[in-house]
Amino acid sequence: MGGGGQLTEPGEPGEPGSRRAGGGVYTWEEVQSHCSRNDQWLVINRKVYNITQWAKRHPGGFRVISHYAGEDATEAFTAFHPDLKFAQKFLKPLLIGELAATEPSQDRNKNAAIIRDFHILRDRAESEGLFQARPLFFCLHLGHILLLEALAWLIIWLWGTSWTLTFLCSIMLAIAQSQAGWLQHDFGHLSVFKKSSWNHMLHKFVIGHLKGASANWWNHRHFQHHAKPNIFSKDPDVNMLHIFVVGATQPVEYGIKKIKYMPYHHQHQYFLLVGPPLLIPVYFHIQIIRTMISRHDWVDLAWSMSYYLRYLCCYVPLYGLLGSVALISFVRFLESHWFVWVTQMNHLPMDIDHEKHHDWLTMQLQATCNIEKSLFNDWFSGHLNFQIEHHLFPTMPRHNYHLVAPLVHALCKKHGIPYQVKTMWQGLVDVIRSLKNSGDLWLDAYLHK
Repeated sequence: MGGGGQLTEPGEPGEPGSRRAGGGVYTWEEVQSHCSRNDQWLVINRKVYNITQWAKRHPGGFRVISHYAGEDATEAFTAFHPDLKFAQKFLKPLLIGELAATEPSQDRNKNAAIIRDFHILRDRAESEGLFQARPLFFCLHLGHILLLEALAWLIIWLWGTSWTLTFLCSIMLAIAQSQAGWLQHDFGHLSVFKKSSWNHMLHKFVIGHLKGASANWWNHRHFQHHAKPNIFSKDPDVNMLHIFVVGATQPVEYGIKKIKYMPYHHQHQYFLLVGPPLLIPVYFHIQIIRTMISRHDWVDLAWSMSYYLRYLCCYVPLYGLLGSVALISFVRFLESHWFVWVTQMNHLPMDIDHEKHHDWLTMQLQATCNIEKSLFNDWFSGHLNFQIEHHLFPTMPRHNYHLVAPLVHALCKKHGIPYQVKTMWQGLVDVIRSLKNSGDLWLDAYLHK
């Protein structure tokens, strides 16, 4: 689960002593009892698999697959793997049985009708070629990133390091970094090439050599977000490190327990000082370096260092070492603002809560919303203004989101699932409004409950 990482041969069978012939018959109650860190089963297409040992070797990281322990993972498995036949080879040694004939195919709160209709929609999208990428689109996107980087350096080399030209250079580099962020996102989701290995190779190049980050760090973090969006303890993007309280549940829980790490009723104000300016240049930067070193991920570290070596070779002769560090820090500062506002306006104002075990469509629609389509919005957000479609079909090339969107909207309307589309301005304002609402809930619970 989760398309990140590379693997070429099936792994070893699951837990020693498990029924490897796959002859067991189980109830949902039995499957759901195997959801601890050292004992994990899951169900895919009514087949029961023991993933306890495999989770540690899972290419997308052990956390993303562990989030589905004790559950039906069919929809997530289909969503994350563009080549299902290849992925199923790794499942065969893990098979321990199947669900009893008397058991439903869906567990807990999952709606069978919604699951069936969504499966039909996905089949239609595949038959209409909406999972086929246009190579020219991504070549042009990469080309405009490289052009911006070259022009940013060239104007300084030709005309000097004045404040005006330095500011212009910073803007161009920030645009290039942000657009490279959207491009690495495409490769990371295996949505560009049919061969996963090509996606992995270009992902490491873009996120490593063009951005100085780690592909494996991004994979293991981002796929958790897609697997369980806006779900506490499972989506790392809503782990606010006690700096913010989000949603409607967490603020009340903190307030009742009299937890006050920060003055949360003012979080909509200090968010502007802490969130957008510091996420990438401080928090992500530290986390990436620590992750690569602690996991001995020397390949990603080499790719990351190649970016900084190239940058320093280009700019130290022009600005000196301290000037070059100041320049890249300012670029990261600008990029961080761009990234935070684009990513948070689709998720932060939506439902954020504990696990509810909904079906794929319902879970994703409760956690995501769209921003109106326009040429600027598409470019500015890397087509993540179609966040709903991206979450439903993470391996679909982004230039096809607008084609599948009407089908998704119709399906949501049929089943009474809210499908939210906002203006860019409304999306940005809702980020602040949601933080204020959560802060007010915390203050009320803190003082009166």
